[in-house]
Amino acid sequence: MESATLSLYELNNLVRSVLEAELDGEYWLEAELSEVRLASNGHCYVEFVQKDGSGRTLVARARGTIWARVYNLLVPLFERATGERLRAGMKVRVQVTVGFHELYGYALNVVDIDPAYTLGDMAQRRREILARLEADGIATDNKALPLPALMKRVAVVSSATAAGYGDFCDQLEHNDYGLCFQAELFPAVMQGTNVEESVLAALEAIMDRADEFDVVVIIRGGGATSDLSDFDTYPLAAAVAQMPLPVIVGIGHERDETVLDYVAHTRVKTPTAAAAFLIQHGADQLAALQTLATTFQTLAARRLQYQQERLQRLTATLPRAFALVHERQGRRLDSLGARLGMAAQRHLLTCHRQLERQSDGIGQHARLQLRDARTRLQLLQGRLEALDPVLQLRRGYSLTYTADGRLLRSAAHVPPGTTLTTRLADGTLTSVVNDE
Repeated sequence: MESATLSLYELNNLVRSVLEAELDGEYWLEAELSEVRLASNGHCYVEFVQKDGSGRTLVARARGTIWARVYNLLVPLFERATGERLRAGMKVRVQVTVGFHELYGYALNVVDIDPAYTLGDMAQRRREILARLEADGIATDNKALPLPALMKRVAVVSSATAAGYGDFCDQLEHNDYGLCFQAELFPAVMQGTNVEESVLAALEAIMDRADEFDVVVIIRGGGATSDLSDFDTYPLAAAVAQMPLPVIVGIGHERDETVLDYVAHTRVKTPTAAAAFLIQHGADQLAALQTLATTFQTLAARRLQYQQERLQRLTATLPRAFALVHERQGRRLDSLGARLGMAAQRHLLTCHRQLERQSDGIGQHARLQLRDARTRLQLLQGRLEALDPVLQLRRGYSLTYTADGRLLRSAAHVPPGTTLTTRLADGTLTSVVNDE
């Protein structure tokens, strides 16, 4: 027997009837939101998904609807309780009814939502991030940095148009202590999309110029509390934890917390609280300097008074001490003078005796030297007289000179006609050479 042929509508209607008959109650569902879209009519359309253990592969998916009447009741309560808006990536526990529409198919209608579950998941995510930071050994790195004595050069991560940033700068500039600060803005998106990427880029720019700053301030003025979850990421937390400068975070209100609050050096409530912290630190350092100055002045005054009193005591004792020293040195000088006189006399006597002995020896030696010199002189005189040219001429020798006065030593190369002058013992003769 052939089965009846159904139209698609009839089949979908049959499915709807079966689902309504079998699943007519309300069920609590744990799932992750993969899509959240608020329509202009006030209805909120979501998509629930479930992933496998690895967190990468989808194993289930279902459409969901929060009708406008229910949305306006549940969602404000949820956001006040969690500080978060419904968004993709959030894990929720919702109460749903199962519905099926012939045209739109299977869908879940949300009738209630459990904020405690989402809060627990958010806390669990923060715990997981903090545990990873601990495992990496960087969770307390920034907290361990000492605050500089002077925090004048401030690198600010904030939105350029945020009122909180303006309040921060105004408070620094008009502080009651006359402290001077140099704040430079590194603009970043602080709510909405791209928060993580924008803040990371600003922190990287600061790290490239870390030696130009004393402290980093991350502030977020105003904005929805629900946007704070954008700061609960491991990359942001790791960047803040490893920043080489102390980081002051003021991105939420007093009851709000993010992972950055746990890893930053100091957490404050608001941008103005961050400015107040910097001002108070500077005021404390100024007060410490004033205390040191007062202490130094007091110690210097005491030291000066002590030295003045000591000088007065020394001045009073100086004449008597000088007299004693003068007397002692006088006696010593007298003794040394007497000893010196006796030593000088003995030395003079010794020198006189040596001089007499040396004088006798010098006289005898001089006489001997003089006698030897006379003998040598007589010998030299005899030899000189023997070499006298006049004596040689008298013996018959003669000296012949050329016309230019040169002594003629050889007859060679004397051309005929040369005039010669011959010197004899009793005169000179002039002759002319006729032949060679």
